[in-house]
Amino acid sequence: MEKKISRIRRAKATRCHIRKLAVARLSVHRTSQHLYAQVFSADGEKVLAVANTLQKDVMAGVKGTKNLSAAAAVGKFIAERAKAAGVEKVAFDRSGFLYHGRIKAMADAAREGGLQF
Repeated sequence: MEKKISRIRRAKATRCHIRKLAVARLSVHRTSQHLYAQVFSADGEKVLAVANTLQKDVMAGVKGTKNLSAAAAVGKFIAERAKAAGVEKVAFDRSGFLYHGRIKAMADAAREGGLQF
């Protein structure tokens, strides 16, 4: 339980800092099986774009949901949807997860898709 509490503490600190920046927030959640990404408005009241490994159009041509290629597909798709919603610049909220593996692959793909962190 200590690991989860530490992650939530890191997430709170990050979100407090992002709130002061007053820009859209790209939030990521990772489970053992799936990866979820959402873009929130600057005030945090509205979800502007969503992508996850449960969506068929995101996972077209990707084998498996818990690997780096699936994370890259989610990153590319969230960048497309955010740009369609008019969002170019976001603050990256990794929800307290370490910046490596699937989280890093998703962030790199979102940057390649045109989002600025």
